[in-house]
Amino acid sequence: MQAVPRYLSRPVVSCFFANFNSFGSRFGRAQPASTKTIPLKSWPSRTLRSCSSGNTNLNVKNKMVSEIPQQSDKMENKPDQQQKEHRSSSSTTTTTINSNPNVNRMQEIVHSDSSDGWEKCWDQGLTPWDLGQPTPVMLHLHQTGALPKGRALVPGCGSGHDVVAIACPERYVVGVDITDKAIMKAIELSSSLQNADYFTFLKADFFTWNPTELFDLIFDYTFFCAIEPDMRSAWASQMQYLLKPDGELITLMFPISDHVGGPPYKVSIADYEEVLHPMGFKAVSIVENDLAVGPRKGREKLGRWKKIAGQSLL
Repeated sequence: MQAVPRYLSRPVVSCFFANFNSFGSRFGRAQPASTKTIPLKSWPSRTLRSCSSGNTNLNVKNKMVSEIPQQSDKMENKPDQQQKEHRSSSSTTTTTINSNPNVNRMQEIVHSDSSDGWEKCWDQGLTPWDLGQPTPVMLHLHQTGALPKGRALVPGCGSGHDVVAIACPERYVVGVDITDKAIMKAIELSSSLQNADYFTFLKADFFTWNPTELFDLIFDYTFFCAIEPDMRSAWASQMQYLLKPDGELITLMFPISDHVGGPPYKVSIADYEEVLHPMGFKAVSIVENDLAVGPRKGREKLGRWKKIAGQSLL
């Protein structure tokens, strides 16, 4: 498959959608990626605490994630009653997305201004995607020592909760976002934390960003569903470009539904496979996210991907 050009002129996004019934995303026109808010820091020699201990300041319930067999998105083999329940759940999802006033207003802003729409949302405090705490399943994986060590990347980091949550002496985390206000908020919330030497935030366009080092881990949550569907191949190409040959990509797939329009745009396992397989990725596991927040339960899947072929371009 021919590689997607490294520089794009289409709008891009970076965000969390993580506030119970609220959905959202942030768009911005492609910008030079050289701008940095904080320079990347070298690994410090002192050790604050072990990587698996977690952040004691984060109050998120540490609940075990049940490993369940991978399930197909197709419904034809389910009993009639389960099909009815699925259709009912999908109808509720569509109604929720279309009737949420914050989401409607957010979409109006970003669609009317592709260059500064997300900046305006932050200016107005219109950030329904921001959970205000780390993603529970990622905090759980960190605390149980189930994440790769080394260098990690969170594209579309927003306020930076996940960046801070998984940063530790054995894992240096970079949060990238295209929005100035998001980066400023992330720095404001995290600069005085005890693990501040193990993470940094950069203002950059994920699709054109060229870092000097590759990553052992990349975590994507709601970034995939925020971009226009015809940009998903470019997303996969950049993931392949930034990840080490033996690195791991973790995707928290959301929203798995059949609603129309976006962002957030509907996703499915097949959508990820369609763009990741040509880039040499294979799913190691795909399970239900039992730690999904509120009404997202049943509509999120946790995918863990490894490269099986090909080489990074960096």
